[in-house]
Amino acid sequence: MPIQADEDKISQVVTNLLVNAIKFTPADGTIRIQVLREQDKAVFRIQDTGEGISPDDLGKVFERFFMTDPSRSRKLGGKGIGLSIVKSLVQAHGGEITVDSVLGKGTTFTVHLPVKR
Repeated sequence: MPIQADEDKISQVVTNLLVNAIKFTPADGTIRIQVLREQDKAVFRIQDTGEGISPDDLGKVFERFFMTDPSRSRKLGGKGIGLSIVKSLVQAHGGEITVDSVLGKGTTFTVHLPVKR
């Protein structure tokens, strides 16, 4: 399933999403990675069993400098710009990114990129 993309930029997207999943998932948690094709899209999904994101914060996660818990995030590293960069890179490739989360159960980020025709 070939896609036309800047390899470095898509690598940055994947790396950022994986680092976040690792950062917010406890040692006994699980991170699941899926790559599949859905119609004319390549789909990359990262699902974790981490702390999850509250419904109030879910709509803000792609905003620049937003952190769900600034005190915890700063201890773990980060400035709150990673997900906004990810979204910009995905959109620049003609794709979209979505997030689903249940507080205390985990989070799933799904990236859809157009398949090269």
